[in-house]
Amino acid sequence: MSKGLRLTEKWMQRGLWLVAFVFAGFLIGLGGKIVDNMWRVAPPAPFESFIDPVRGPASREAARQADAKRVAAAELQQQAEQKHEVARSNSNAAQQTFENWLSTRRATARPDQDTELIERTRELDKLKAAERAALAEVQAQQQALLDASQARDRAEAEWRRLETPARMAMERARTEQELRVFLYRLAITLPLLLAAGWLFAKKRHGAYWPFVWGFIFFALFAFFVDLVPYLPSYGGYVRYIVGIVVTGVVGRYAIVSLQRYLERQKAAEALPDVQRRETLRYDTAIARLDKGVCPGCERAIDLKDAKTDFCPHCGIGVYDRCGHCVTRKSAFARFCFSCGTPANVSMSD
Repeated sequence: MSKGLRLTEKWMQRGLWLVAFVFAGFLIGLGGKIVDNMWRVAPPAPFESFIDPVRGPASREAARQADAKRVAAAELQQQAEQKHEVARSNSNAAQQTFENWLSTRRATARPDQDTELIERTRELDKLKAAERAALAEVQAQQQALLDASQARDRAEAEWRRLETPARMAMERARTEQELRVFLYRLAITLPLLLAAGWLFAKKRHGAYWPFVWGFIFFALFAFFVDLVPYLPSYGGYVRYIVGIVVTGVVGRYAIVSLQRYLERQKAAEALPDVQRRETLRYDTAIARLDKGVCPGCERAIDLKDAKTDFCPHCGIGVYDRCGHCVTRKSAFARFCFSCGTPANVSMSD
């Protein structure tokens, strides 16, 4: 703050800046809600909507049925394997018993045991047949499981063939949707930015400057935070091109403003001392003196040197003497600090 400002004015200025930031905060919050809801205007389409409406559901249904058959075949295979294991155990036990009995039969060589031999052989054949039947059931379930797995693989392959073009279509649709949402956001934020530029150029020093600056902060935030990050990249080219354009526009504005400022300064420095003072605001002159620069041309001067009464760059008077007590004082002071006599200065507030 300038030392020339009144104490109350300083605190009022700080309070008004606080009002500007609070006003900008509420605007940013409201704008963020609006921008975030832009996605609801054009919600993204689900991936399934890009799949062939006929072949896609058929492929999914075939895969579902194959999964069901595979699960059922796996369960039946486990049951068949258990039955086969039991039948093989029974057959092995019977075979061992038969071989032991046959050894005894050969040792005794009793003819009356021929009938029992025939019966035991029949029983053993029955157990072997049961074992072979159980094995056949296991093999049948293995074949059913293999058929279901292959059907599942065919359904997955069909789905992958449908998925590739669908993903490409979804990416194109997503890019178009992002561009559409970006254009919606641009339609909101660009007018705000243009309005902020007009307010900055015309109204930033007006009576309602806290609201003007609050709106400017809001517009800048909306543009650079709510819009720029969502700019479609297209491989990065668009963002670089937009960055070049924005930088060029801002740079040109800065160059033109600097040239106009230098032209105004040259024109002002060509005026007589009295007319130059009339164009300077009192607070501005005091603030520049506090920074050690000339109030007229803003170049650095040695204000501590008691012999420096005029700016060596533009010639404007910096120090003069009081007409009443002849005390050396600032040429921009409204009253003499030594005797309080009003100074003969002509400056705007």
